[in-house]
Amino acid sequence: MSPVPIPAAAPLLAAPLSDQIRGAVTGGPEAWWPLITVLAHSLLNLTIGAGILLVTLWLAGWASRLAREAAGRVNRRAPDAILQGFVGSLARYTVMIIGGIAVLQQIGVQTTSVLAVLGAASLAIGLALQGGLSNVAAGVMILLLRPYRIGDRVEIAGKVGRIHGLDLFITRLHDLDNSVVLIPNAKALGDVIVNYSMLENRRIVMDFTIDYEDDVDLALALLIETAKADPRIVAQPGPWAKLTVLGDSGVTVTLRAWTSPEGFSDTRFDLLKAAKERFQAAGLSFAYPHQVAVESRPWSPPDRERQQAARKQLATGKSEPTGHKEPAKGATAYPARVR
Repeated sequence: MSPVPIPAAAPLLAAPLSDQIRGAVTGGPEAWWPLITVLAHSLLNLTIGAGILLVTLWLAGWASRLAREAAGRVNRRAPDAILQGFVGSLARYTVMIIGGIAVLQQIGVQTTSVLAVLGAASLAIGLALQGGLSNVAAGVMILLLRPYRIGDRVEIAGKVGRIHGLDLFITRLHDLDNSVVLIPNAKALGDVIVNYSMLENRRIVMDFTIDYEDDVDLALALLIETAKADPRIVAQPGPWAKLTVLGDSGVTVTLRAWTSPEGFSDTRFDLLKAAKERFQAAGLSFAYPHQVAVESRPWSPPDRERQQAARKQLATGKSEPTGHKEPAKGATAYPARVR
């Protein structure tokens, strides 16, 4: 018995799958071989695609950890958790996108058309959400430049508070009234940012106005001693006190001292109270503004009769003086008022 010849598989592979299934069902065992070949080829592609997917997931986690460690080594003394999370997520999603495209190509999906559709959709979404995308771009710049971090006390867009959150769209801070302020990243990056917590020390400046007769050298010495007596005032740079202004009602002495940004307000208020008590104990007086009271003179109406008599003398040519009428007692003659 001669062996049954196996038909060529190439023409049948080009046929639709439904025709191959129909031919396998109605054609007998000799028609099953092409279908088995197609199924085996598809199963092999799916297996390879699943392997690529597993490797992609593993590589995504490894790349995320590597990116986090690299971002942490940029500043080992104060690693930024937000920057580490952003860089790690960016690395993970980049690897997953590349792996997803490789999986689609392996199972036979035409990725060119898929990428074209995704590109057109991305352009349409970008035009519709250009305001949000500007916040995303500003968020990326903030994460890279790091003008402030979580926990810093800052002033952004006229709002003073402590940073409690930062993502790709908004910056969240709690102000001095413990209210939540949400600032778009584009607004934060485009405005002036004042970071009170970035440096180790912050300067306190206080002015005191004393009388001209007070001892200025004594006042300056008391300010220096008051600042040095507070343990929250740093030794370097040391406190500074000088005569700064010669005012209208007194002289101004100024104290400058440095302290930690944490507890800055309490230190300043306590130092102000202590300086006032030292001044009063030493007999120094605080100058008050002077007020000058201006008293106007009483006004009396003009002498119309005398003016008419003088006009008649000019008309008649007579030079005899007319009787002079004295102004009323306690009154002063003024020029006519304009009302």
